[in-house]
Amino acid sequence: MELMQAIVKPLLMLLVFVGLLLAGKLFLINLKYRKSQYGAISGNSFIRTVFNTGAYGEFLTFVALEKLAGFKILLANIYIPKEDGTTTETDLLMLHETGVYVFESKNYSGWIFGDEKHKNWTQVLGRGNKNKFFNPIWQNKGHIKALRNLLTDVDNIDFYSYIVFSERCELKKIRLDSPDVRVLKRNQLLSVVKKDIEKREKVLDENKILSLYETLKKHILVDEQTKLQHIENIRNARRESKIGAIREDEEL
Repeated sequence: MELMQAIVKPLLMLLVFVGLLLAGKLFLINLKYRKSQYGAISGNSFIRTVFNTGAYGEFLTFVALEKLAGFKILLANIYIPKEDGTTTETDLLMLHETGVYVFESKNYSGWIFGDEKHKNWTQVLGRGNKNKFFNPIWQNKGHIKALRNLLTDVDNIDFYSYIVFSERCELKKIRLDSPDVRVLKRNQLLSVVKKDIEKREKVLDENKILSLYETLKKHILVDEQTKLQHIENIRNARRESKIGAIREDEEL
């Protein structure tokens, strides 16, 4: 009996300690969530934000972008119609005085290898496990194409593509060719975007930003049917692909 108590008591103390740590972390995240506009813009509840890996990555990216100076509007989870009648989902978008910033969030761990010219990139996890995923630069390029088709009178406005990976990953070998594309980890995002903004001219005034927002806001907080149809279109594209990768511009 004494031996059992000697084992159980420290175990219970450890569980209580871990529970308190988790509760403290959730409390701090909740404070950050309440101060941010992410919930209102994305429609994601605190519970979904915290316990969905993709949503949590988007949330952390959104919070970082909120700190940027200058007149701006942030949008999340935008379902943009494409020419073929389907939709493409943009993770995060920032309308800023210096242009339109389009962010693709990848909350991945492991080693990441990729080339802008290659269709698939590679994630390497422990014990040499490898996963292929669709080139996120191509993915974001598809988002930008759909955005240009949706937004009228943007011929003279620059679109900038940012692929944002988690701090938990290591970008081992990434090859880029396009000058307006960035691939980086989330803890680098704020400083990199700040420097980019400083180098760019203001091309949008407040009225133009608000006008673009009026067009885009119709495509956020969409109904469940739109979301389900979007997912089904992606799955159909995956089934038709011989290598099991998504052919067009989306990932589930």
